[in-house]
Amino acid sequence: MKAISALTLIGLSLLPLWLQSPYALHIFILLFIAVSMGEGWNVIGGYAGQYSIGHAAYSGSGAYCTLILLQTFHLPPWIGVWLAICLSVLIALVIGSITFRLRGPYFVLASIAVAEIVRLTALNWKSLTNGAEGILANELPAFQIGGHVITDFSSKIPYYYLGLSMAVFAILINLAVKRSKLGYYLQAIREDQDAASSLGIPLARYKKTGLVISAALTGLAGSFAALYIGFIEPDGVFGLEVSVQAALVCIIGGVGTVPGPVVGAVVLVLLSEALRANLLAQSLFKLGVPETSMVGNFLGENLAHAHVLIYGLLVILVILFMPEGVVGLRLRRRKPPLPATGGAGVARK
Repeated sequence: MKAISALTLIGLSLLPLWLQSPYALHIFILLFIAVSMGEGWNVIGGYAGQYSIGHAAYSGSGAYCTLILLQTFHLPPWIGVWLAICLSVLIALVIGSITFRLRGPYFVLASIAVAEIVRLTALNWKSLTNGAEGILANELPAFQIGGHVITDFSSKIPYYYLGLSMAVFAILINLAVKRSKLGYYLQAIREDQDAASSLGIPLARYKKTGLVISAALTGLAGSFAALYIGFIEPDGVFGLEVSVQAALVCIIGGVGTVPGPVVGAVVLVLLSEALRANLLAQSLFKLGVPETSMVGNFLGENLAHAHVLIYGLLVILVILFMPEGVVGLRLRRRKPPLPATGGAGVARK
């Protein structure tokens, strides 16, 4: 497994040397953002079992903080991103103090409500966030070390390597958390909070610690996404769809596993791009659906905008047939069968 991971990383590092298509690099950058968002959500949602649907509050706060510092105070993004992460962590501490008093569906609803409060704040604080008009980033300043220009961000290649580094960092953080005492405590909380508390595990402290790590990774991903896209507005970065996609990445790939968000990100990003380019409708036409028929016209006009419907159907299929996600299905197949206990064994006992 380590050898495969190392070869994959080397291959991704060398990919821009022969892959010159800007669109292909764009797909990979979106994939790296989705992986980072999913790995961030996985710390609190996968290991601790706290299914937050409000992570847009952290990614959006990181995005706004980075671009406001860049546009208003002319602070370079490689400095502003750290302040953005600190802001996301601070918001996570406040949110955790409120929502972790609740459990189950009440926690989920509370996380949605808090993210909506943050969205409305950004929408109405026009003097700082420019309201519904959003913030358009100017050209990023060149990154220099000792007067030597490392990159001027004039192509997608710098964003590719930054995105790859961010995704690898998020994966390593997840792996470290899972193998640490914190990870064991979070998994104990996920299985049974009352039992974990009876064993002396301070629930609030470890859930807040997990949320802080999760918010930091999510805020980092939101900051990078804002710098790459170059434009943000409240509905786009604080919307419910952002939080849902972060959770879907893990649910489809495998909740509570390190490779799960990677697999889920690949599925969702490719599906999203296929819908946007209307490739699914074109595939159905090639399979025999008449393009000029009523059904063909409906698919051609509406399937590209039906990503929410497709996501919902995908989640239903995963829950019904792969409740542990794609990675969980693979792990379940690798488990050795239980030893058979026949009549002879019973007689010997």
